[in-house]
Amino acid sequence: MEEEQTKTEGIKESASDLVDHVTDFIETYYQYIAINVAQKSVNLASGAINFVVLVFLCLLVVSFIGFGLAWWLGTVIDSRAGGFFIVAAFYLIIMVAIIVMRKKLIFPFLRNLITRKIYE
Repeated sequence: MEEEQTKTEGIKESASDLVDHVTDFIETYYQYIAINVAQKSVNLASGAINFVVLVFLCLLVVSFIGFGLAWWLGTVIDSRAGGFFIVAAFYLIIMVAIIVMRKKLIFPFLRNLITRKIYE
């Protein structure tokens, strides 16, 4: 009879230890997921900030190049307004090309870029 009681107590202790280990495992796994999500969020936010800064700088560069080109073309054709209209037409052609290619090239590129950033 005492053997059965010690066996039962041993099983109860083993079960208690198992429950403690499972609880520790679940807590550790939860903390791992929380850290992983936080790291991905930080990476995504830093990538977005980097993207915004680069877009702003590229916009400034393109603007100054456009102003310089328009001014130079205006001097060449003796019509400052004509130079600005030529550069505006060039930008319009680029804009139309981007609109035409957006579904085949631009959207897949952006989708793949965002997906890659999320799973890094």
